[in-house]
Amino acid sequence: MENKTVKPVYCAIYTRKSTSEGLEKEFTTLDAQREAGENYIKSQKSQGWVTLSDQYNDGGFTGADTNRPALQKLINDVKLGRINCIVVYKVDRLSRSLLDFSRLLEFFDQHKVTFVSVTQHFNTESSMGRLTLNILLSFAQFEREMISERTKDKMAAARKKGKWTGGMPILGYDVDQEKHKLIINEQEAKLVSKIFKLYLEVSSILITTQALNEEGHTSKKYIAKTGRVFGGIPFDKNRIHQMLMNPLYMGKVKYDNVLYGGEHEAIIDEGLFKEVQERIKYNRQNRKISKNAKCFGLLSQILRCKACDCVMFHTYSAKGKVKKYRYYVCIKAQKLGYATCPTRSVNAQDIEDAVMKHLPQIEIKNNQLLLDKYKKVMPKILSIWDTLVPNEKRRIIKHLFCSIDYNAETGALGFNLNEKGIYELYGEICEQNSK
Repeated sequence: MENKTVKPVYCAIYTRKSTSEGLEKEFTTLDAQREAGENYIKSQKSQGWVTLSDQYNDGGFTGADTNRPALQKLINDVKLGRINCIVVYKVDRLSRSLLDFSRLLEFFDQHKVTFVSVTQHFNTESSMGRLTLNILLSFAQFEREMISERTKDKMAAARKKGKWTGGMPILGYDVDQEKHKLIINEQEAKLVSKIFKLYLEVSSILITTQALNEEGHTSKKYIAKTGRVFGGIPFDKNRIHQMLMNPLYMGKVKYDNVLYGGEHEAIIDEGLFKEVQERIKYNRQNRKISKNAKCFGLLSQILRCKACDCVMFHTYSAKGKVKKYRYYVCIKAQKLGYATCPTRSVNAQDIEDAVMKHLPQIEIKNNQLLLDKYKKVMPKILSIWDTLVPNEKRRIIKHLFCSIDYNAETGALGFNLNEKGIYELYGEICEQNSK
């Protein structure tokens, strides 16, 4: 009787543990999962099953997504045709997301790879196995969502009691690791108090930021358990604004827009904190930019400061009730102070006129087709430009350019063309001409 040769089935064992706790031990839960997988594969030796020596172990990774190094290596090896079967201890080791799991199963099926769970006794070669798998996965996802909801409820209850719920402590506080609460850092607390009082004196977040940086002050430096260092950098306007708005400094904890009394001590008394909030609100109302079409920013977020390599935004100052002076301001200068930027601000009308003057003169090198389209589009645009409303002018500029660089030292403009937008404008003009 002729013996048939059994074709080998190369099996990869995938293991996962959500936390890194206990992974330093000699025999971990990952080892236990792999051992169970190896024993199962040995039981299928008559079917030609062989354990691959490569290990696919994700220790300390959640099953809520697929962004895991070992899983990504497994997927890549499946694409390369190195794997015929994937073995896991339980279904939820591969994924706790029904959507992700469905996509993985479809991917395995496309590459003719079988999926097997050791403890749940099924594989995806049979229709019953696939049905059982989907049922089990639904419960796994349900369990994950229940855990998530319980965690959110626990965090909400803790915040309502004024407890510190973790994360990087803010300037002025350290964390008591035993009691899990914020404690005052006396040296930093003096700086926090100085920031609040300085803001009330100068009535400007930008000037406050500049003064702090000139004196060499920096944001809170914090070293995480992983050894990664956060903070310890110069202040910027946004960071100071966040500090001034943070109710933690007056001993309160905010949850769902409601303030609760905190377990930690206050650095700023409630009267000073409220006075700062009123000043911020007053300044914001006075700075509110009108939506008047005369103050329309044609180049806002398109014009860039070449020296700082960042965008310039449109704003204006008003004299009386009629006269308005429009500017484009470098966002770095606005955040860190005008001394940090050679461009600072530029007259809006002057720069917009300069851009319009350059439109017919722009040269496009190494792309003759794009140059032809641009030359056909431009005369039409210029002929109707003065009749267009501001929003239409803005739309056309965005179609022509991805960005426009402005060099304050030389006054030169650098145009970065929007190839797709130019072709779309050309199509619009051709369509109008055909009517």
